[in-house]
Amino acid sequence: MRICELVLRNFGKFTDKRIELSNGIQLIYGENESGKSTIHSFIKGMFFGIERGRGRAAHNDVFSRYEPWDNAAYYSGMLRFESGGKMFCIYRDFDKVSKKVRVICEGDGEELSAEDGDLETLLGEINAGIYDNTISIGQLKAETDGILSSELRNFATNYYAGGGGDIDLTAALGSLKTRKKEIEKEIRLALEEKQKKREHTEQEVSYVWRDIHKLQEEKERLTQEIELRKVREEKERQSCEAEGKGVIDEIRPEKWRVHPLELIFLLVLSAAPVFLLSRPWNYMLSIILFLCCGIYVWNRMKVSKKQEKTEPELILEEITPQEEKVPVEQLFWESSHVSEELRDRKTQYENLKEQIEELEEVSDAFWEQEKRRAAVQMAMDRIEELSGRIHRQMSEALNERLSDIIANITGGKYTKLVVEDAVRISLICDGRKISIEQVSRGTIEQIYFALRMAAVEFLCEEELPVILDDTFAYYDDVRLANTLKWLAENKKQVLLFTCQNREEQALKKLQIVYTKEEV
Repeated sequence: MRICELVLRNFGKFTDKRIELSNGIQLIYGENESGKSTIHSFIKGMFFGIERGRGRAAHNDVFSRYEPWDNAAYYSGMLRFESGGKMFCIYRDFDKVSKKVRVICEGDGEELSAEDGDLETLLGEINAGIYDNTISIGQLKAETDGILSSELRNFATNYYAGGGGDIDLTAALGSLKTRKKEIEKEIRLALEEKQKKREHTEQEVSYVWRDIHKLQEEKERLTQEIELRKVREEKERQSCEAEGKGVIDEIRPEKWRVHPLELIFLLVLSAAPVFLLSRPWNYMLSIILFLCCGIYVWNRMKVSKKQEKTEPELILEEITPQEEKVPVEQLFWESSHVSEELRDRKTQYENLKEQIEELEEVSDAFWEQEKRRAAVQMAMDRIEELSGRIHRQMSEALNERLSDIIANITGGKYTKLVVEDAVRISLICDGRKISIEQVSRGTIEQIYFALRMAAVEFLCEEELPVILDDTFAYYDDVRLANTLKWLAENKKQVLLFTCQNREEQALKKLQIVYTKEEV
């Protein structure tokens, strides 16, 4: 793919700015604040669009930074590029109101759909993340991020396992993680629901047990009252029988509380003074003795009525008149009703206890959910294991290409570069392993440059232009020359934005053909 023409109709400081580009190395020269970075951002914006931030982020985002200084309503541009032997034009309006993009094939006039992925196909299936981590290097932004590692891992899986299919390893793993969270959420909610049901059942058990206790007390009370009623009725029956025999009982000595001999003795004692003493003292003393004997007999008869009462008799004395009116049959009915209700409550209590025991057991649904969660986890582990193994295979090929590039740039000082997971990067020199933190800033920039150039060869089938914005600020003259020579030999189109003359001087010294555009 090759970029042929840029038209910045209204973009940043530029209005109707036209830049024609050719093959090979294209120098785009300009002093500070001349607009080089604006053109660099314009190219990316034409390929992938520019999204406006929200809230406070909108004040400093790319959209606001490159809004037209004049005619902000006409925030737009055009880019012509060649892909697959055909010329295409991208027309894009960046304005938030009239935001749209059109992709047209100049050969037959066919209009393609950027929303359906036609533009991404023309660009070799790269996205904005790959673009920023490979062919496009901004000012002092040579280092890559985690996106490149993810894309390389996906590419390795596609190439080795899927034969170049459309497998997206990161998306697949993310989908599995999402599914695992959903299953774990289902399990958690089911357990919470089970716990709530258990607590509710236990509370219901406590209520039923309380009712059982009350019903047992009520049954005992009714049983006792029925027994007391029976005792009372028996006493009343015996009393009625006793009334029929009252006359006979009165003449029975054993029923008397004062013995007949005592009565005879008292009468004789009362009458004795009449015969033994003279008048009038005999009558007076006789009367006094008679009164005393009468009082004695009265007290004896009164004491005879004070019999000690049994407990059932005392309880019966406490029965109110209203309770006394309740027939024994009704008490039997109430007792039967309480017994039946007590039996139902006990049955309910046993059923609730069985429900609690069932809740304590692990259900089949829970085991099924656990199996699904374990299956998802197994798939995740398998993907990560497969990805790691395949990535190691690809890393060998990637490290070989990286080593070749870094050897060219450093003039053979470093002949082997090892990248582990696109995070740990080391150089091999004289049999020693040197971490990236131990080398100069310039060498670090060259390492990341080599990583980007090697990665794009693996990730993109079609060769893409390399876009560099003041990338060689930390390079010394020798390594700058080596890098420019490597670019001229290995890349079809290089857009080199610079504010210095050292790149042009190096190209002239190396006798490398280039074109120059001043902004």
